[in-house]
Amino acid sequence: MNKGNRTENIIFSEHSLLQMRLRGAMKSEVKDAIRNGEWKSVKRGRFSTKWKFDFNKPSPITGKEYKFKDVEVIFAEESDRIVIITVKVYYSNK
Repeated sequence: MNKGNRTENIIFSEHSLLQMRLRGAMKSEVKDAIRNGEWKSVKRGRFSTKWKFDFNKPSPITGKEYKFKDVEVIFAEESDRIVIITVKVYYSNK
């Protein structure tokens, strides 16, 4: 689990791109979460990380205004790249 240069070579699965569109996440946010968040080992050799962003606008899902947006990324680490499996987004005011 060494971030190293792999954070420069991030590949998005079709599933992750669809989930990002549906949930309101941007590629730049996913990359920031990978680079800055703590990597936690999850099942089947995958990793998870989460990063909180200032948001201060309406959610694209509900239209309700939120102060923060947490972007959680589930990914696989390969020898020369990171493959994004899925992305979850949580909107909050805390």
